[in-house]
Amino acid sequence: MNSRLTLTCLFLGISFHISSCFDPISLGAGAAIGVGSAVIGGWTFVQCRIFECCNSRWVNTNMTGLASRLESQLYGQHLAVSTIAKHISAHMRNPNPTKALGLSFQGWTGTGKNYASQILAKHIYRNGMRSKYVHLISATREFPHADKVQQYKENLKQWIEGNITKCERSLFIFDEMDKLPNGLLDVIKPYLEYYEDISGVVYRKAIFIFLRTLDAHVLFAFTSNTAGQDISQIALKHFHSAQAREDLQLKDLEKEITRATVNTQKGLWHSELVTKNLITAYIPFLPLERSHVKECIVDVLVDKGYLKSRKERKEKADLLNTIADELIYYPNDEKIYSTTGCKRVAEKVDFVLEDI
Repeated sequence: MNSRLTLTCLFLGISFHISSCFDPISLGAGAAIGVGSAVIGGWTFVQCRIFECCNSRWVNTNMTGLASRLESQLYGQHLAVSTIAKHISAHMRNPNPTKALGLSFQGWTGTGKNYASQILAKHIYRNGMRSKYVHLISATREFPHADKVQQYKENLKQWIEGNITKCERSLFIFDEMDKLPNGLLDVIKPYLEYYEDISGVVYRKAIFIFLRTLDAHVLFAFTSNTAGQDISQIALKHFHSAQAREDLQLKDLEKEITRATVNTQKGLWHSELVTKNLITAYIPFLPLERSHVKECIVDVLVDKGYLKSRKERKEKADLLNTIADELIYYPNDEKIYSTTGCKRVAEKVDFVLEDI
């Protein structure tokens, strides 16, 4: 068989029977099978150079630089940065982890929970959030009806199993945990357990991230017994003690976050993920101070081309203050923390720039 035909077979793929490419008379059965395997292997190699595959070209297990990447992009979240980096690095570095990684990100709106998830996706997957191995699940969009929990459970079960079968290193991000129907997450329990495999499929290399945000009306009331509330109270007490924000340690918050997660009436409430201790870590996202909001404003101004680089921020100090003044802060008498974190910064930048 001439070399041109061989190359044609390799690059066109296996869309036709192997006998279309190789003369069965000139090859023995064993040789034909061997050549067929080579063709398939060759096509897989070429295909995975172009299209996303579950291999080291597309899924990065080297977490060098993750901590610095998180630190440079997540403002005011020293606890989250260090904790996330350690857990993700340990899990991805291990070729045979004992269980899937389950992380719960908790805190006020706009503090960086979703953004942290995006940073992780970009660091691990070559295609970032567009990767077919990254799955974002919005509670309000995917599970809007509390009376359909059984149907949702079956759908979620099939969906997780199908995706992890395609790639063991899949990432699942559950947004709006506080709005999930009660009991839904129990279906995830087997995939976060310490099982070697389930029906021949290994789930231990997957990552599950649960994002939990405090409702805005609770924020203004400042009385609810929730994880977000506890984080804010502890942070505020620490602030009043005149200690550096960075001196606040995870152990100062971990107990309260876990307790509040069990007591809340939504999402993880009474879920076996909590009662069976299957969540690897509860990670607090602290409320953002005015200085952190300004960092986000600088990012938006650079993205919009209004600033050429972050170095120009000193020349635009008045503008930064004007934009920061457009946001609401609490407590009312001290105005220390932004009620919306950095979430509304982009629209406030647009609003202020309209008058310039």
